Amino acid sequence: MSANQGPIIAIDGPAGSGKSTTARLVAEKLGLMHIDTGAMYRAVALKMLRKGVELTDSEQLRELLQATTVNQVEGEEGPRILLDGVDVTEEIRTPDISLWVGPVSEHPLVREHLVQWQRLSGRDGGVVLEGRDIGTVVFPDSDLKIYLDADVHVRAVRRQKEMAARGIEQSLEEVEQALIARDQRDSTREHSPLRQAEDAEVVDTSHLTIGDQVDAIVALARKLAKRS
Repeated sequence: MSANQGPIIAIDGPAGSGKSTTARLVAEKLGLMHIDTGAMYRAVALKMLRKGVELTDSEQLRELLQATTVNQVEGEEGPRILLDGVDVTEEIRTPDISLWVGPVSEHPLVREHLVQWQRLSGRDGGVVLEGRDIGTVVFPDSDLKIYLDADVHVRAVRRQKEMAARGIEQSLEEVEQALIARDQRDSTREHSPLRQAEDAEVVDTSHLTIGDQVDAIVALARKLAKRS
């Protein structure tokens, strides 16, 4: 185990594979903390929009990142995200932020800075983190690495439902093409590309319910604990 508080569990995979919901439920079942790394990128995107900082202005972007703090705290109904000490949990889930967070999260300066935040948040163990580079870059020595995958059409159906629930209407074909493009960008970018860690356990969620994939990961974690 990574520390007295418990293991570090890394869950990676492409968009729409069910990482966020799965990570949260796995953490609940195992009594660990779920660190929402995606929310960190959303918080930075929100501040950039507020301040009018462009991704092309590296100097201003670096200054903004150095003057920014993002923390996750436990609220009565789950984790809350604080941006510079102010709760922005609802604001970071708006359609504007959803459209903007992709390019922001792919920027090398942003990724480099947020990787440090993520390491600080999870360094004591007892955590479940999900993303695209948790097991390969953020915590390459994670106690358990999971790579969630799914057929792109299945992922598109899931993502379309998520978007519709937030009031965003888009055709299934458009969503699927956007996911294909995102997969290409994520897997070929120079900094922290999406890839399966060599020692990761692969869980194909194409035909699994959320409950099934949560149970599969919990079983792997408990098997690990017995060996330790």
